[in-house]
Amino acid sequence: MPYPIERKLVVAVSSSALFDLSESHSVFIEKGPKAYKKFQEENLDKVLEKGVAFPFIKRFLKINHRFPEKLPVEVVLLSRNSAATGKRVFRSIKHYDLDISRAAFMEGKSPFEYIPAFNASLFLSANEEDVQNAIDAGYPGGVVLPSKTVSDDENDELRIAFDFDGVIADDEAEAIFKGGDLPEFHAYEVANSETPHKPGPLADLFKKLSFLQKLEDREIEKDRNYKRALTTAIVTARNAPAHERVITTLEDWGVSANEMFFLGGMEKDRILSKLKPHMFFDDQKSHLESKAGDIPMVHIPFGIANVQNKQAEAEAEAEAEAADS
Repeated sequence: MPYPIERKLVVAVSSSALFDLSESHSVFIEKGPKAYKKFQEENLDKVLEKGVAFPFIKRFLKINHRFPEKLPVEVVLLSRNSAATGKRVFRSIKHYDLDISRAAFMEGKSPFEYIPAFNASLFLSANEEDVQNAIDAGYPGGVVLPSKTVSDDENDELRIAFDFDGVIADDEAEAIFKGGDLPEFHAYEVANSETPHKPGPLADLFKKLSFLQKLEDREIEKDRNYKRALTTAIVTARNAPAHERVITTLEDWGVSANEMFFLGGMEKDRILSKLKPHMFFDDQKSHLESKAGDIPMVHIPFGIANVQNKQAEAEAEAEAEAADS
């Protein structure tokens, strides 16, 4: 029997992440909700272009093709649209043959409260407010940043890359680093090298991906020619000796990554441009940069790094207002 939704790895996605809604959004901003609804009705059968998260979602759903008896993954649509304006979205979903059937249409309201109702381990949206609401409520959310949409249909492999601190793990180590310097950070992590980190916002996602990899391990035992559908990577600014606590944490959780990169402050794009993940998750926007602009990046607005950035932005705005008055 297929897994019930309580046991599935569920990804919730907004229509703004799955499809390119820039034209529709312009109508909404310039003319309002009535004009937006009319625009969607008039273009009901015009297929929406693929959005930044489309390649990730398409390949994620194909994992079910490998395990048709279990169907271990699912994607649900969480949308600010009304059900009426969402008709175009579902027609585009059908056009692209995406197996998405569950949805919540909130008619202008943020859908973040329904993340746990659908047992979602990740909520992807281009709406920063919705994602911040999710993170503040303790739910796993990420802001899909603008980038080129790359249509790579050569094979079914899904490559997912993660930063570690503030993404898979909590921001404990990040707080030590922000409050001191690199030698102090290394000393702290060495002293705590045998103490696992507490889970971060995407820990549940990472753990469930690891479970899927164990299903693939069984397939490899049956057939040595089996090609993996899923590859996970950790790309972190840490280096030795701070690397040990990362490994300790993963071992304590009973999970692993296929590939791990300890960069010691190198630009992450040097690795990502070779790895070419279909999604990269990081808690710091400064790390979410690609020279080619063709790597789908997701910002996780969690932890001390983002708190400090918001404080700095607020102070800059206050100074600008004071200068103008």
